[in-house]
Amino acid sequence: MTQQSEPTTSPNATATTSTTTHREAGAAMAQAALASPRAVPFPPQAEPRPLGERRLWPRTFHDRLTAPLPGLKAIARFAREGAVRPGKEGLADIPLLPFEPGPLPRVDARTVAVTWAGHASWVLRIGGLTVLTDPVWSRRIIGTPARITPVGVAWDALPPVDAVVISHNHYDHLDAPTLRRLPPDTPVFVPAGLGNWFRRRRFTRVTELDWWEGAELHPRGGAEGASVQGGGRRRGGVRFDFVPAHHWSKRTLTDTCRSLWGGWVLTDPDGQRVYFAGDTGYGHWFSRIGRRYPGIDLALLPIGAYDPRWWLSDVHCDPEEAVQAAQDLGARRMAPMHWGTFVLSAEPVLEPLIRVRAAWDKAGLPREDLWDLPVGASRILE
Repeated sequence: MTQQSEPTTSPNATATTSTTTHREAGAAMAQAALASPRAVPFPPQAEPRPLGERRLWPRTFHDRLTAPLPGLKAIARFAREGAVRPGKEGLADIPLLPFEPGPLPRVDARTVAVTWAGHASWVLRIGGLTVLTDPVWSRRIIGTPARITPVGVAWDALPPVDAVVISHNHYDHLDAPTLRRLPPDTPVFVPAGLGNWFRRRRFTRVTELDWWEGAELHPRGGAEGASVQGGGRRRGGVRFDFVPAHHWSKRTLTDTCRSLWGGWVLTDPDGQRVYFAGDTGYGHWFSRIGRRYPGIDLALLPIGAYDPRWWLSDVHCDPEEAVQAAQDLGARRMAPMHWGTFVLSAEPVLEPLIRVRAAWDKAGLPREDLWDLPVGASRILE
């Protein structure tokens, strides 16, 4: 396993630090990052790993948990009092959920554009590549009701998919029926320990990464490890870096934390940078990600599936924490996700949007930098 040079204390020790301390440190980091948007990363980024290499991983990643998984007492409490879904009043606003599908924007190799397909699925255009994040085009996933908003982008409307990034193996982020629609030679970037899942499904270009590792992919027509012509000068590839998250993994009764979990930082040859958080609670990793990848132009952050808080706070941000995370990262813009698609918890379906707007305003951040997109909508990074 690759040595982890970033943390100086164990994740569980770090988890004992107060939320206030995390936020104070994060605010200072955000100010430094915004003052010097192309600051030198600390520590320096690792050299890119070879694409598709086969690697040996530990049997478990339990040591990467920020907080212990719920024990029997917590599970018993949840069985007694935990509401799994919102009540009738909480579901009443489903018709008001924003859904505005439109054509994908026209882009070139120097354009960064995002389109929200719903939940944690984005169509990300960067560095001449079309990248899907945690693609879930299915109407229903195991363990939840059917989606309450349609997919924002028809599968047939997608351009050729150049790459897929996966944050972790939970069913609302790793959807086998959707992935079967892709050609088996599609490059996929996945957490450590998840590669065999893809290889069993005949994917041939699978790159597994540990936290703080990266790899580089070039647009079609450009040789790996070389430059390609575009935008009036010779250009390199897009860098895919896997970064920590406050979460966990499980897909069956016997594979808890057998594969890693995390987010992705994508950086184009011009240095434009998008952070996809995947699924995460709030904590110390955000300021560390911002320090190692300064100048994040857009952070795609989860704001839903947070109630009841005592049950979900370790693994899911609420809207206020997501806004704080954007500041900790030093991100210039934030686009909320992980809400308004699947009913996974007890908060009213429209509440995450209302609360994230209020938190953004309370933080005094420019309204135009909150990209609270309807499902199916797009924005271009200027």
